[in-house]
This record gives sequence, C-alpha cells and structure tokens, in this order.
Amino acid sequence: MKTAILAIILLVAGPVSAQPTALYTQADREIFQEYLTTIEAYREASMPAILENTALFFLGKPYVAHTLEGSSEELLTVNLREFDCTTFVETVLALSLTTASEVPSFETFLVHLQSMRYRNGAVNGYASRLHYATDWIYENTQRRLMCNLSASLGGVKEEKPLNFITEHREAYSRLKEDDAMLDSIAIMEEMVNRRGGFYYLPKERIKKAANHIPHMAIILFTTAIEGLDVTHMGFAFRKGEQLTFLHASSTGEVKVDERSIEEYTRNQRNTTGIIVAEINPAYSK
Repeated sequence: MKTAILAIILLVAGPVSAQPTALYTQADREIFQEYLTTIEAYREASMPAILENTALFFLGKPYVAHTLEGSSEELLTVNLREFDCTTFVETVLALSLTTASEVPSFETFLVHLQSMRYRNGAVNGYASRLHYATDWIYENTQRRLMCNLSASLGGVKEEKPLNFITEHREAYSRLKEDDAMLDSIAIMEEMVNRRGGFYYLPKERIKKAANHIPHMAIILFTTAIEGLDVTHMGFAFRKGEQLTFLHASSTGEVKVDERSIEEYTRNQRNTTGIIVAEINPAYSK
C-alpha cells in the first residue's frame, strides 16, 4: 500500500479562502486522473448524465465503514479507493461538479468536497463536519447546491430530536474521552433541532411518487432509530421501468441494487422512508 501523504492545498476556486490540509494518497491522485480521462466525453452532457457516469466509474469499489475516522485530527480526507455510503455520495457529487467546471483539476475537486462536507465550507475540528445527513442536506440546500424535493413529492414532517451522537459517544472514537468535543457536538445537535425537524417521504408513499423522483437524485433512507435521522444514502437509478438505487452497499461494494427503492424500504424494519434531493438545476446544462 502506498503511504498516505499530507498535502497543503491552496484552493483556487469556490467559497473556501483558507489553506486547508488534505489527506490523500498518490493512488487517489492517479484514480482522479483516470477519472478525468474517462469522464472527458461527458463534460458537455447534462448534470444527471455526468453524475451517472461518475458513479458508474466506481462500480465494484469496496465498501469500508468509517473512512473519515483514520486520523486523530480533523482533515479533509480524500479516498477514491474505497467508500462508505456517505463518502461515495459526496465524492460523486464533488467529482461531477468538478467535471462541469471550467477548471477540472484535483484542487477544484477538493474545493467542492470540502464545501459540501463541512459547515460553512471550513474545516474547524470534528464538530465542523456535517455529521447528520439532514443537516448535510440543509446546509447544502442553503448554499443552493441542492434542492430538497421531499415535501413536494408528498412528504411529511418528522420532528424527533437528533441526539444519537451524544447519546452514543462510546461509538465515536473522537468523543470517547473528549468532553469538550462532546459539548461542541451537543451544541450542534441543539442548533439542528431548533429547525423543527425535516420532511421525508414515508415508505408507503414511495410507489406513488416513484415516477416523479429524478434519475440520479440523492436518496437518504430515514430511520425509526431514536435520535437518528438517516442510516443510508445513495442515488436514485432508473433501470427500465424500475426505480432502484446506486450506492456503496455495506454488503461489500459500490453497486446498482437489484431491489427497487420501494422494495428496499418495505423490507427494512427500521427504515421509515426516504429524503429526496437533487443537484440545483442551475448546475445542469
């Protein structure tokens, strides 16, 4: 395995003005260059087409949980070799936006990745990362990167408080013995909860709404687990008449699921439904 390297990257575009430290390997740079060569034919395509071909580029890549937890210091971590469900979605989005940009460079990719992963686009410790998926959607909707379609598709409002992280600190290596960081996460949870909840499409309404869910929309699977909003995410993917999803599956790899979104949610006991979002149409060509 090639040794990970730390690189100070001067970000040349986007909302981030600081000079953050990015953690990646030489293999990640090489995969990025391979990706650029592959996606070149789609640079003038629509955003859904770029998203689709970017996601398919990673088919078969291994699923590895907790891929952002490898360092004791919070860094912008890039890993194009393996994914969990969240980093897969973030990576595909950031690469697609890079492809559609005037300067499709690795540095541009870092701009987009950091901007969507961290509050206000700035790495400022563990608590600055957008840990809750609904907070991630909210922040990226506020900066007009995404549009949340859940309410318009017939969604209902879920108002349960989010406190899973602070209630399960032992499951998070950065929080086990760091009371100050735990307090910072608690402040974040309180801020998120003041928004009054989030809209989601209940599982029994998915079948009726399926024809209105865009190809390559971001799909977040909501949960009945106390204190938690979402347990999984991926992209809506149309195979003929079937609306399935493309995701980094905990069963082993990035894949297009055999099941429809409706079937998957119906058979998952704790899954209550889905949140549906898409890249702002302003990014489409």
